[in-house]
Parts: sequence; structure tokens; C-alpha cells
Amino acid sequence: MDFMTDRRGFLGAATATLALAAAGPTLAQAKPNLRFSAVFSEQDIRAEMMKKFGEAIKADFTLQPYYGGTLFKQGTELVAMQRGNLEMGNIAPQDISNQIPAWSIMTAAYLFRDADHLKKVFASDVGRQMTDMVEQQLKIRILGPTYFGARQVGLKPTKKIATPADMAGIKLRMPGGDAWQFLGQALGANPTPMAYAEVYTGLQTGAIDGQDNPLPNVQNMKFYEVQSQIVMTSHLVGYDLLAVSSKTWAAMKPEQQKAFQAAADEVIAWSTAEHVRKEAELVDFFRKQGLQVYEPDVKAFRDFAQKKYLASEQAKAWPAGVLDKINAI
Repeated sequence: MDFMTDRRGFLGAATATLALAAAGPTLAQAKPNLRFSAVFSEQDIRAEMMKKFGEAIKADFTLQPYYGGTLFKQGTELVAMQRGNLEMGNIAPQDISNQIPAWSIMTAAYLFRDADHLKKVFASDVGRQMTDMVEQQLKIRILGPTYFGARQVGLKPTKKIATPADMAGIKLRMPGGDAWQFLGQALGANPTPMAYAEVYTGLQTGAIDGQDNPLPNVQNMKFYEVQSQIVMTSHLVGYDLLAVSSKTWAAMKPEQQKAFQAAADEVIAWSTAEHVRKEAELVDFFRKQGLQVYEPDVKAFRDFAQKKYLASEQAKAWPAGVLDKINAI
């Protein structure tokens, strides 16, 4: 027997065993990976918001963002979270209303007055009532509303729009789902479902006459290149919901949950301020691009939309007193 060879082999094996043992706790303590899915582009202000969020939570988690609907298509993020296939998402309130009819009130036209009103409603008792409903029934936790601007109508045709009657026959792209389609009807248009990523081509080819989005989205997606006008209806305060699955939330320690929520609050506030600033700048930008940008008879649009909503099946599912409470805030 070659004792020295055996001894070296033994020491090498022992060293390897010790190295693996030492690595064990490190491997076991690897930071959880949080996949995040959103339909907005990587150029969106909210993508920068998520970058800031990832930095804020990096001591405990690794955020893995996917933009432009590359991981899950628009409208499927919520189900992916419920099935355990996604940890975080930017969820449209309309997708929640598809599963909880009472939530359709949160998607109604002319409900929120502006970004500040939106924030105050979600911080109020009625806001907590609505978000608790989502956590209990859908098993996702809402961290806060991500404002992305008041939605305006952008059209390729040059037809002047003053009232909802002028929208008759206009093929207005709306996302899929009953709540979105009803919103299009509440503007007097002919709502046409189409994926967000297909809107530019749809406008270009004439498959649709228009779309409704906040001004920052119109710039990010370059919709202004294939439009002639923007009608400032301000019919909906545009927001999605930054959410985490209840399973992921429950796995956090209390101090992690507190830090996680604080980080979300901070980046959402930053993003909201950036969107408000950007909206103010974009009217001049679009006019310089040759678009007509004007305000129609907003009162006529508001009255028409509210009448449609209150007479609809949706309103029957609205929790008693919630509309009055939101109006009073």
C-alpha cells in the first residue's frame, strides 16, 4: 500500500466534505427569487419603479422582472399568481373584477378624481375593505395602486369628438374582459378587444380606430405616430395594483413584511409623482408631433358614463355604501 497516496486521498476527501458542509447553510439561506410580470414596457416609469423596489429589498429577496407581457400575457398574471407560477405582478383592477364582481366599482369611469384621490381611497377604511376582500378570496396581497395617468382617447380618424354621441361607430381598442368592454361602451364607442402589444399595428392597419391610454403610455408605445388626435376625456384614473401572492407574503418574517411594504410605498409614491410630472409635459410634446389635442364636453361624457354604470348589472354587485364613501373622501 502507498500510505502517502492514501493519506493524500483521504485528506482531499475530508476537505471536500468539510467544504460541502460549510456551503450547506449558505445554499439553504439563498435569497428567495421573486418573479415579477407586467405588461408595461421596460421604458415605462413603472419599470424604473420596480428597479428601485428591487434595490430596496435586495438584502432579503432577488427580484426578477419581466416586462412587455413576455412572461405572462396581459390578463393572465393574476391566475398565474393564484396557481403558484408567479410571485409578484402588476394586476389590472379589471382582472380582479372578473373574479370578484363587487370590485367592478373600482373600475368604473369617473370614480376617482385624480392620483391623490386614488391614494387616499386605498389608504382609507373603504380601501382596506376592498383590498382585504381580494386577499381573502383570491389569495393575493395588494401592496398599493400604481398610478399611470388619466386615460385619454387617442384616434386615427380626424373626426371631431365633442360628446359620446360622436363616438358612435368608433372601433376603440380595449383590453379583453367584460369590465374593459363595458368601459368602452360607457364612452359611446364600439369596444374592440386587442392585446396591448398589437395596438400600434392595429392603428396602423385600420383594424381599430383608436385606443384609450394615459399620455405616458402613448409616448412609450409610440401610438402618437399612428394617430391624428388625442381627446382629453380623462374618463378613468389609470392604475394597476402592485401585488404579491399570499403564499409569498406568508413566508416572510414580520420584519420582512414591514420592510417590503415600506419599500413598495416609497417607490409607488415616486412613480406617481413622475407620472403626474410627465403628463403635464406631454400635451405640448404631442402637439409638436402634429396631433390635435383638445378637451371635449367632459361633463357630457361623465353624465353619460355614470348613467350607464348605475343602470348596469355591474352596479348591482357593488357593496352598499361604497360609492358614497369614495365620493366623500
